[in-house]
Amino acid sequence: MKQAFQKGRTIIFIAFLLFIWELVVHVAEVPHWLLPAPSRILMEGFQSYPTFLPHALATVQLAILGLAIGIVCGLTVAIVLHRFSFIRELFYPILIMSQNIPILVLAPLLIIWFGFGLLPKLIIICLVCFFPIVIAAMDGFRQTSPELKHYFAMIGATTSQTFWKLEWPHAYPAIFSGVKIAATYSVMGAVIAEWLGAKKGIGVYMTLAQSSFRTDRVFVAIFAIVLLSLLLFSSIRFIEKIMVKGRGNHAQHSKHQ
Repeated sequence: MKQAFQKGRTIIFIAFLLFIWELVVHVAEVPHWLLPAPSRILMEGFQSYPTFLPHALATVQLAILGLAIGIVCGLTVAIVLHRFSFIRELFYPILIMSQNIPILVLAPLLIIWFGFGLLPKLIIICLVCFFPIVIAAMDGFRQTSPELKHYFAMIGATTSQTFWKLEWPHAYPAIFSGVKIAATYSVMGAVIAEWLGAKKGIGVYMTLAQSSFRTDRVFVAIFAIVLLSLLLFSSIRFIEKIMVKGRGNHAQHSKHQ
């Protein structure tokens, strides 16, 4: 009940902000090409739906594929860095420093090296999603209880058994936190990748709208990006509830037995 009330309060606040936006545009008589009113953006969204839908689907496919690759690469690197301390000492500082390089700086190099195909776009999304997953997973592994590790050592568990039976499931909440952050970044990464060269996608739609001074269409694309990011975030959160809470319920049931 409390959670539903909080969500309702948030929706009311967003509606209030949109109302203020609408009011300011009409009272100040702001030109539509400069700042369209929310009602005009909504109308344009309905009118351009048949044209916009293929672009949105292309971005969704690209974002989900890039996110999946980013999750696999991020978790693999996190496991390797956690399990092998000498590799962590060598590569962890490089991993941190790599985040100071803007993706837009690397994008032209990726195009020069790999062309305008699918590969450079996936690399961009993977790079955007990669870092939060690695950091979150490594933090989750490190936060495993030392007492439980000691207990596993006492019963003769190997390092691999301790990791897969204890540290890996213990890190689920942290891993899903990183994946949820990466999911919101994946749509943004897909749009950035489409700016660099694509036949369709929300990024292409935004570029065409900007070049023709259709600010209302630019806002349609922006709101679509926000909506897609929220949908991906909610999907990951739903999976998290099934895996993390389901595992917790199973553990409690076993304990009572």
